[in-house]
Amino acid sequence: MSNDVMPPPHALVSGASIAGLSAAYWLRRTGWEVTVIERAPAFRDGGQNVDVRGVAREVLKRMGLFDAVKALNTTETGAVFVDGRGRVTAELPAGPEGATAELEILRGDFARAILDHLPPGVEIVYGDTITGTTEDDGSVTATTASGRVLRAELLVVAEGVRSATRDRIFGELVDRRPLGVNMVFGTIPRTAGDDDRWRWYSTVGGRQVHLRPDNHGTTRAILSYPRDEDLASLDRDQALARVRARYTGAGWEAARVLDGFDTSEDVYVDHLTQIRMPTWHRGRVCLVGDAAWCVTPMGGGGASLALTSGYVLAAYLSSTDTGPEAGTGTEAALAAYERWMRPLVDSVQKLPPGVVRAAYPRTRLGLALRTMVVKALTSRLLAPLAERFTHVAGTDRPLPPIA
Repeated sequence: MSNDVMPPPHALVSGASIAGLSAAYWLRRTGWEVTVIERAPAFRDGGQNVDVRGVAREVLKRMGLFDAVKALNTTETGAVFVDGRGRVTAELPAGPEGATAELEILRGDFARAILDHLPPGVEIVYGDTITGTTEDDGSVTATTASGRVLRAELLVVAEGVRSATRDRIFGELVDRRPLGVNMVFGTIPRTAGDDDRWRWYSTVGGRQVHLRPDNHGTTRAILSYPRDEDLASLDRDQALARVRARYTGAGWEAARVLDGFDTSEDVYVDHLTQIRMPTWHRGRVCLVGDAAWCVTPMGGGGASLALTSGYVLAAYLSSTDTGPEAGTGTEAALAAYERWMRPLVDSVQKLPPGVVRAAYPRTRLGLALRTMVVKALTSRLLAPLAERFTHVAGTDRPLPPIA
């Protein structure tokens, strides 16, 4: 009788942010060998506010990270609309699921919290990226830019909205839907006038300025406006020059933010684009997080969906109970993962008709009308209705069990 023991299956995860690290955490917890490939030369700190909502709060508790993430709170206590003089015109609902969530944290802090609690045995390779894949005999082989050849039973693509690996493997199935909105994010010096609230300013031309406190002694800033031009396709200097021209005469703190972005080390430019796909798996390859379904900040809940996807993926891969029509094996588990996640993603991704125009009024009349609507929705009478807009990534379905 042979005493040979089958080695554990190997999973290759491409991308070391929230979705990729969540997948790595749960796959390792369920017995997989895990290698994470990250194109950045080192862990990427920084980034803007994300939050943990809905079912993702339960996932965080199962990871034993709820208190650790709460302790890394950005210090933000609420969200307000302001006018050109910084005077508050309306205040958004507060509370655990309000505009400022109970678990409000910077992207980099969130990802590092997961990284620091990965089970022993997860290998992370920085400064490399997948350049090609082949599948045969129940496995997938990936080659990387540095010349590595990695063979695994599963490839998890967690590379974000502009994933090159996803595009190579899924090709025509990737449906990009630009929302016609540019956002520029960055960290700027904190001033005495900054407080513990998210302050949101809008002016003509659909231009917005956002200032948010953080727990690092600085201020996170966003400039956002509707425009079909894709700033993300330009280099940093070109993009910031376009934005500076766009924000001429915008008022409030716009000039301060632009000056701060000139020297900020973590400016990020994005042309908001949803990703819609008929399937998130093919053979031994699956997609998680923004690579599969980018909901954009307009939908919200991206970090919560990313965290949840890693858990659900590992749960079905650990279980033989993948549903009556699924069959057996890894591909059946991937199909079950997708069936569980799809309704949750759809509920966040479906934006109300006209939401961009409503969020970015371009005329003084439009601004006045939106201010009236916001004041009405945040009044004591209608506040419960307004709170529904910030309840994302919620479901009545129980999470699938880890076998």
